[in-house]
Amino acid sequence: MSRHRHRRRAPQRKPHQQVAVRAVVAGGLVAALGVGVGVWASSDDDTTPAGSAASRQAAARTPAAAAQAATPTPSRSYALSTTPRTIPAVSAHTPARGPGWKPQSTRRVVVSDAGLADEGRLVAGELGLTYAGEKDDVRAGDLRLALNDDEGANPESYTMTVRGGRVTISAPSDAGVFYGTRTLKQEVHGGGTAPEGVVRDQPAKPQRGFTLDIARKHFTAAWIEDRVRELGDLKYNQLGLHFSDDQAFRIESDSHPEIVSAQHLSKAEVKKIVDLAASRHITVVPEIDSPGHLGAVLAAHPELQLRNASGVATRGAIDISKDDSADLLDDLLDEYADVFPGAYWHLGGDEYQALTVSSPAASYPQLAAAATARYGSGAGVADLTTGWLNDRADTVRAHDRTLRVWNDGFFRGTSVKPASDLVVAYWTGKEIGARPPVDYLSAGRRMLNYNDEYLYYVLGEPNDFVYPTGQRIYQQWTPRVLRGTTPVAAKYDAQILGGSFSVWCDLANSQTQDQIAAGIRMPLRATSQKLWDAGTPPLTWTQFKALADRLG
Repeated sequence: MSRHRHRRRAPQRKPHQQVAVRAVVAGGLVAALGVGVGVWASSDDDTTPAGSAASRQAAARTPAAAAQAATPTPSRSYALSTTPRTIPAVSAHTPARGPGWKPQSTRRVVVSDAGLADEGRLVAGELGLTYAGEKDDVRAGDLRLALNDDEGANPESYTMTVRGGRVTISAPSDAGVFYGTRTLKQEVHGGGTAPEGVVRDQPAKPQRGFTLDIARKHFTAAWIEDRVRELGDLKYNQLGLHFSDDQAFRIESDSHPEIVSAQHLSKAEVKKIVDLAASRHITVVPEIDSPGHLGAVLAAHPELQLRNASGVATRGAIDISKDDSADLLDDLLDEYADVFPGAYWHLGGDEYQALTVSSPAASYPQLAAAATARYGSGAGVADLTTGWLNDRADTVRAHDRTLRVWNDGFFRGTSVKPASDLVVAYWTGKEIGARPPVDYLSAGRRMLNYNDEYLYYVLGEPNDFVYPTGQRIYQQWTPRVLRGTTPVAAKYDAQILGGSFSVWCDLANSQTQDQIAAGIRMPLRATSQKLWDAGTPPLTWTQFKALADRLG
């Protein structure tokens, strides 16, 4: 089981341990509250407080002095705090009066649970604090990370309390605590102060992703790691890696080394990426697209290439009538299930060229024959293709994964139905036979939003694609805008699990890695905002961009 999946749940405690933890956290809050209750700040020009020994002595000397002592001049007061500005914006902030909090090298990060050590060490290093581990005592300036027992809460929610010169971040899971540290990191960026008060925050959507096509273009491991750090700070929780396509197969393979391209990531490099992502509560979602987009695999296995009735090879398509084709894909799916231990898997399923011709049965008689042999006289090539995806789903499901398939991998009018647990990754309505999102939603399907109108960054801008802008996403898109520019009805909102911004490398040499990083910078931030809170953002686009520029 991956670290990400395990650590999203608060560890179980025995009853006496629960009492002890609650007592420790409560004691820390009481102590913090005691320091920050007063409205007035102490300063060098404060008058002597009424009721002190000095005031009583003054009152005894003269009536005028007594009157003056009874009505002291108030000291400077703190202004009511304002809502912190972060990306994505926090859900709610209760303002208060007080000094706020700034990091100092002498201040500690302490945790109330050993399971928060990774989060504690990370934020301590980022903010220049001292990581002190599990501590029960309370000191001035502490940043305390704690798990709470609110089992009914969103596991990614958190509460951050800034009071009396201390900060407490508490959540039902370590993921929530981590997101609280991201908010704090942004608040104090560049010497700023975390404002006094209480932040209560949680995401609108549980799946917030970025998909990277590393098959058509080779990306260095270091570049991908930089994106993981960027995604973590923006509260994304998924990184999709599309690593097999017609152009290349980009990850080392032990079961089929013959298919791997010269430029590729080693398994050691992938493990480092997966581990770094897990430390940021990001699940890496692999995709081996089939039965189309397999050109690189088929270059090493021409005997499995799909050919039409005239013997002409069909680009990228594997012959799904052959048992050896299924065996090859299952070998790869089983192998990479160990490389990517996260909860999700993308099966692909799009653009199988056998189904784009006017008569699939006439063009590919071997597929038609296999369909009737397996599913009966009324079955066609689309049934065989649906059965292929169901079989591959069975292979991956055995590894305890939740599966997604591109929307054009679901076909109308088939006798063979796609497995009920397949999540629809909706990317386009432009493909032949593409169905509107409501077709899936009304049937009870869950969906993820990959809308190519807003969320597709396609290198070289082929096929009428235009590089998406952060402004357009920020001002127009929401997770309910699954196709084109029109949202589906609000009643379907709960079925839309989230979405993903994607980089596709159709014309791989159109941009360098650095140019891509710069080009997706604001779109990533805008998408993060809308997946965290699908409502109208609190800032104008101009304000949002200025904030992004300030935060870096």
